[in-house]
Amino acid sequence: MALLNRRHVLGLGIGALSAGRFRSAAADNGGTEMHGMSVFGDLKYPADFKHFEYVNPAAPKGGLFSTIPSVRAYNQSFHTFNSFNAFILKGEGAKGMELSFDSLMARANDEPDAMYGLAAKSVWISSDKLTYRFTMRPEARFHDGSKLTAHDVGFSFNILKEKGHPLIVVQLRDFVKAEALDDATVAVTFAPNRARDVPLYVASLPIFSKAYYATRPFDESTTEIPLGSGPYKVGKYEINRYVEFDRVKDWWAADLPVNRGSYNFDTVRYEFYRDRDVAFEGFTGKNYLYREEFTARIWATRYDFPAIKDGRVKRETLPDELPSGGQGWFFNTRRDKLKDPKVREAIIHAFDFEWTNKTVMYGAYARTVSPFQNSDMVATGRPSPEELKLLEPFRGQVPDEVFGEPFVPPVSDGSGQDRTLLRKAQHLLQEARLPVKDGKRLLPNGEIFTVEFLLDEPSFQPHHATFIKNLGQLGIDASIRLIDAVQYRARVEAFDFDMTTMRLSMSPTPGDSLRPYFTSHAAATKGSYNLAGVASPAIDALVDKAIGAETRAELTIACRALDRVFRAGRYWVPQWYRTNHPIAYWDVFAHPPKPARYAQGTGAPENWWYEASKAAKLEQAK
Repeated sequence: MALLNRRHVLGLGIGALSAGRFRSAAADNGGTEMHGMSVFGDLKYPADFKHFEYVNPAAPKGGLFSTIPSVRAYNQSFHTFNSFNAFILKGEGAKGMELSFDSLMARANDEPDAMYGLAAKSVWISSDKLTYRFTMRPEARFHDGSKLTAHDVGFSFNILKEKGHPLIVVQLRDFVKAEALDDATVAVTFAPNRARDVPLYVASLPIFSKAYYATRPFDESTTEIPLGSGPYKVGKYEINRYVEFDRVKDWWAADLPVNRGSYNFDTVRYEFYRDRDVAFEGFTGKNYLYREEFTARIWATRYDFPAIKDGRVKRETLPDELPSGGQGWFFNTRRDKLKDPKVREAIIHAFDFEWTNKTVMYGAYARTVSPFQNSDMVATGRPSPEELKLLEPFRGQVPDEVFGEPFVPPVSDGSGQDRTLLRKAQHLLQEARLPVKDGKRLLPNGEIFTVEFLLDEPSFQPHHATFIKNLGQLGIDASIRLIDAVQYRARVEAFDFDMTTMRLSMSPTPGDSLRPYFTSHAAATKGSYNLAGVASPAIDALVDKAIGAETRAELTIACRALDRVFRAGRYWVPQWYRTNHPIAYWDVFAHPPKPARYAQGTGAPENWWYEASKAAKLEQAK
């Protein structure tokens, strides 16, 4: 099993900004007008491009795409929903609501961080890069036919900073304001020394109708379907069970270059299951049509049902070239019993990855060592001179190992109970002055040392079994607490846990997205992704260095230095990763040969399409 895309995944940071290939020059204060934006000055597509290269511009429209959620953002859950407001903290937002709203610009998934005009046809950037003036497309419309104007953009960005989900608020820290100069122009102002990627993040935010929210509170959970402007709008639904999104047949932006060949299905449907095994049975029964498999046991042993054997269901393994990020059990260092790095390292030694991978996961995974896994931002060997320049100011404030080889989790003998590693763990606990009495490890206050693993789905329990057994050998009383998805999210957002699993999802060009995972401010912010409670001045400073990098080389160096300090802190028990997407689907679809390199996932449903001839053949094969 892997939780690679099922655990708190959203590439919140999509890059940073610099001048790209110019759309036209503007004399206004020395600024530049452009048709797109990218991080370090490069844009693949010219102003007159017709469509992205990774799509099929002739893809037919029609059909149904149905699946279960495999990624989530903000207040969304994998297992349930009870609200159509997916951009605030309250409620469980419906997966797919992002399909209902347009943004100023759209990502090109075959470039690391480039964006091109969607609701905005161009952007003028001041020479100091603190003011961005977006020129709106006059044809932009909401689903009720009303115009989408700069006033709606200004309202949306300002209300999200004031009342949006905490993760949005954190990323808008350096966003000052958005002001409509007229119907066609919105000026967005940023703070001096702003994070490099904030303008791109702002350009990706949903645009809401100012008139719609004039009579409704923005920050309330609701089952009222909001007014949107995107390719889909909410159709049929049953709270906690399923939600459908119907394609807007007269969508104003359908023929823009950023959208040609995309959003091809008439209906996109998300099914919600509380149990992963039950969800698999739903797929075999054709209750939904597309499944990305995250459980190695199921992929290896259960894809032998009749529809597989007779070809009605296809299996593929598609490449994933994105940085895999870092998945692991995160320690809640806010709790006194988990504050000592030696205690945390002892627990790391108790996890036998080699046995778990071989026995539970059929050898399908490699060990994660870094939050930047599967990228060139992973620290290796001793620090380079450039890394040392960033690290030296913190000598004496960070562990000495930061200036040597980076920490790598130990490799076991694969027995499930490596005596050498357990002896090392015992020694670390003794150094932390945690004695054993009657076989139980005691905390300084005399209480028994207990650790609770917080889970929201039962299929992950086998991965804990040997880990818990080994902790018992150390005298630590470990247990699993399995709760429902709503309780789980509430407890994690309130940091009410000892240890739980999360995946840090890193973009190819990390920027301000580093803040919710690593900074002291995020550690104190309810709902942030800094589950471990990392509050390190050195890490804060290195995050700032990464955000402020002027070149990709500088960014890589800063991230490697950050990686060293994070890994030295023993904030997590690293788990595993894989570099492909195992998928299965009922044979009614077609898709481009492979996903765009920087796409989040397989490109489904956005770039897939329905083939009526295949569907007819499938019906005949019943």
